[in-house]
Amino acid sequence: MADACPCGRLDARGRPLPYAACCQPCHDGQPAPDAEALMRSRYSAFVRQNAAYLLATWHPTTRPATLDFEPAQRWLGLDVRAHRRTDGTHAEVEFVARSRVAGRGQRLHERSRFVCEAGHWFYVDGDML
Repeated sequence: MADACPCGRLDARGRPLPYAACCQPCHDGQPAPDAEALMRSRYSAFVRQNAAYLLATWHPTTRPATLDFEPAQRWLGLDVRAHRRTDGTHAEVEFVARSRVAGRGQRLHERSRFVCEAGHWFYVDGDML
């Protein structure tokens, strides 16, 4: 599917959701409903090199001043392994993101931490697994 969302989310029939019905609303300003949706939208933002969205959804206490992309990096897929709320405003998402740079495969396996403030989820930090 040409317009499939980069995050790989599937509908109830197992078909890829289109970007317009998945991560695009978050990229256009709609708050993510939960930490998993935010994490998926952030992955899609990396694929689309949307630095403004990534910085806006990064908690101010851990946000870098700037964000650069690896020009030769090609994102290949996302696998969300687990998502759990740790309390009313905190959650964790474990995922594996695969990419290729200069012909070499890379795998990012992380357990990310998120916080919800004033109805908006933010990425805080994560541990590499």
